[in-house]
Amino acid sequence: MGITSTIDRVRALFKKSESSQDYEPLYNDGDEDVRRPVLIRPDTAEAPFSWLEYSIFLILGVAMLWAWNMFLAAAPYFQSRFQGNASILAHFQSAITSVGCVTNLGSLLLLSNMQSKASYPKRIISSLILNIIVFTLLTISTSHFRDVSNGGYLAFTLIMVFATSVATGLCQNGAFAFASSFGRPDYIQAIMTGQAVAGVLPSVAQIISVLAVPEPDHSVDAAARAAIARNENTSSAFIYFLTATGISSIALLAVIPLVRKHNRIMESQAVSSVASVEEVEQATRKVVSMRTLYKKVPWLAATVFICFLVTMFFPVFTQKVVSVRPPDQAPRLLQPATFIPLGFLVWNAADLLGRLLTLLPFSYHHRPVALFIFSLLRIGFIPLYLLCNIGGNGAVVKSDLFYMVVQVGFGTTNGWLGSTAMMEAPEYVDDGEKEATGSFMALNLVAGLMVGSLLSFSVAGVQ
Repeated sequence: MGITSTIDRVRALFKKSESSQDYEPLYNDGDEDVRRPVLIRPDTAEAPFSWLEYSIFLILGVAMLWAWNMFLAAAPYFQSRFQGNASILAHFQSAITSVGCVTNLGSLLLLSNMQSKASYPKRIISSLILNIIVFTLLTISTSHFRDVSNGGYLAFTLIMVFATSVATGLCQNGAFAFASSFGRPDYIQAIMTGQAVAGVLPSVAQIISVLAVPEPDHSVDAAARAAIARNENTSSAFIYFLTATGISSIALLAVIPLVRKHNRIMESQAVSSVASVEEVEQATRKVVSMRTLYKKVPWLAATVFICFLVTMFFPVFTQKVVSVRPPDQAPRLLQPATFIPLGFLVWNAADLLGRLLTLLPFSYHHRPVALFIFSLLRIGFIPLYLLCNIGGNGAVVKSDLFYMVVQVGFGTTNGWLGSTAMMEAPEYVDDGEKEATGSFMALNLVAGLMVGSLLSFSVAGVQ
């Protein structure tokens, strides 16, 4: 109750004055005055907060990134499948990342330019159904069709990556636009929090899976140990892909009642000249170009882009940094097999904390320039990694605690800054532009991730 009342007080403080007219003109990107009768739309800025709706958007956020995290978590399985081809083994991870990033950004660019007749709820539902199909096929592939060649299975995997990246683009475009249409920034925060949860849980699962398995019996020959490792990787991948199917199914079941409620509201507000829910939504929506949106939220768009660009350096360093304790003297949690997932867990947990901090009373409402400057200052975290034990070659600061502090600071600032900018953007546009603004900000987020992933190759060789 305290959280929602605080949010409402802050929103009320900065709420812009609105016209009380029942009908309003809609303008296209040109100079023509395009007028048509529209529904009397409820004041979404005054829409009551619902924990049920918040939870549904949180589940959508989890489903949005869970699929991608499962591909990363299943890397050992893919290594075992491609063991017979050295070239594929060396490049499959880069191929998966490249296809995923390019497809995701391309689909978002395409969808962002298809506003006028867009049905954002349908895009969400389509994305979840597509993910269910993809991960059902991947689950089946772990135990069937094992005689497929390495090249054939790589082609199959990349097709699956392409499909799930399209699904992610549909979900990102649809979910952020759909949440923006409710006029409550805390629903956008729910999506961002769900994305952080999707990063935390795989790291936890990976650490538990390593610790749950007894340490290898060195009396067993190398071939037997390799066979055991392949079976374990296959079993883990089966669970990963099946879980991704389940998460998408849960999200689909959860979002259907929200879509039905949204449709009922649209139908109840329709005038006689409007025949369907889609036409109602289109009647209240301005078709606005990305250039126009950028002019309205330039600092916030740049903040999200820079924030996630800088953030993409953390995976490169996190998979290289190991404990300052020698492996033969360190407890099992500090050995590389668990210390590296522990680093990812700490960063993702801090990212989740940062996203939750946006619910507290203090905020940076209407300070977009300050947010942009802060996003640039986060570059200072990158050289701090160079003080840690990269590749086991020694650390300038010989302390695992120092490394974890760096992870906490980098993760927390990412979660708080990214969520704040995403939540703030719809406040700077008209009601008919909120949906387009939500998808536009998602586009900047993904663009930042892609550019950051490419720039991160510049430090990939650091030892």
